[in-house]
Amino acid sequence: MDYQLTEDQRTIIELAREIAQKKIVKVREEYDEKEKFPWDIVEEIRKADLFGVYLPEEYGGTGGGNLELGLVVEELSRACGGISLCVATSALCAFPILIFGNEAQKKKWLTDLASGKRLGAFTITEPEAGSDATSTKTTARLEGNHYVIDGTKNFCSSGEAAQIYTLFASTNPRRGPRGISAFVVEKGTPGFSFGKKEKKMGIRANSTYELIFHNCKVPKENLLGQEGAGLLVAQGTFDYSRPGVASQALGIAQGALDETLSYIRIRKQFNQTIISFQAIQHMMADCATQIEAARALLYSVCRAMDRQLHAAVQESAKNKKTVHETLRAMGASRWTKESAMVKLFCSDMAMRVTTDCVQMCGGIGFMRDFPVEKYMRDAKITQIYEGTNQIQRNEIAMMLIKELAQQGRRAAAAA
Repeated sequence: MDYQLTEDQRTIIELAREIAQKKIVKVREEYDEKEKFPWDIVEEIRKADLFGVYLPEEYGGTGGGNLELGLVVEELSRACGGISLCVATSALCAFPILIFGNEAQKKKWLTDLASGKRLGAFTITEPEAGSDATSTKTTARLEGNHYVIDGTKNFCSSGEAAQIYTLFASTNPRRGPRGISAFVVEKGTPGFSFGKKEKKMGIRANSTYELIFHNCKVPKENLLGQEGAGLLVAQGTFDYSRPGVASQALGIAQGALDETLSYIRIRKQFNQTIISFQAIQHMMADCATQIEAARALLYSVCRAMDRQLHAAVQESAKNKKTVHETLRAMGASRWTKESAMVKLFCSDMAMRVTTDCVQMCGGIGFMRDFPVEKYMRDAKITQIYEGTNQIQRNEIAMMLIKELAQQGRRAAAAA
């Protein structure tokens, strides 16, 4: 399928694919088995200048957008979903800084994230606050020129490997959800330490940690936006970041099908190759169709997002307001519905496809020394993080209801 990619975008695919095939494939089993963070692959991604493909040139990026980021994550995930996560989590850390940060904050942190000099992470989940982020118990109180953060975060991807974290804490617990604020915290800040390293079913080449904050002092300049705007920051981030999860899911599904086709075209049963059985051919056809449908939806949504975000970033550089303020002034629409759709569709597709790939491969597909079962394990998390797929359906339905209400008001006004 020709998606009318530019020469720069095709170059990005080639660079990411070369790293995936020449560097990642040969080590993915070892990293998964030993749960090692892929620092040598991180260095290859740095040298290829792929960490900042979605960030503006003035902050060290290459001026692309969500589509360029998705192309990188998709290609790396085609080899290993866990290893690709180092790019995706850094982007998840960067989006709230790009959209809600002031000029000083963007210059301070985005440049290092764009180059890969420092990795980023995003921490919102707590033992009692998963899908319900409004139940955040971590607190941040202002004392002079610092906020003092106390609390525990868990399930933080790229946990101990990251050096820049976007974090959410309550600055006014009495206000509930309206008291949550967003911060940037750097590794090495006194009072910030690491707890449990999680043992996971999939994406085991990425370290997932518990983060502990005890009298952790961060400069008040590290507040993103205003106090009490934390949920706005989180929701605005997810509007732009969920296609990254979709890209990971898409790459995982494509990688699983690639490995499956290579195997079943040579594996024989009943004196013929497995690929010659019509039952298998139907499964192949369904997998390939679902993957292509997911790719078409994902690329089209990313392109639409990028057109709007690029315009806001350029205008923000002129008016010296945040990108979020600029988007509002432009009357820009939110991408809540579309972002949820691509995350939902691609991750559900990846789980179906990888499960079918294990089935097509038969007994060998269930074995740990054959790559297909790993794709299935890695696919599962894409249905869970950055909002479970049940939450995505809630988001989509909520936006549809709002759209219906708006249509009703317009119809009444025109009558």
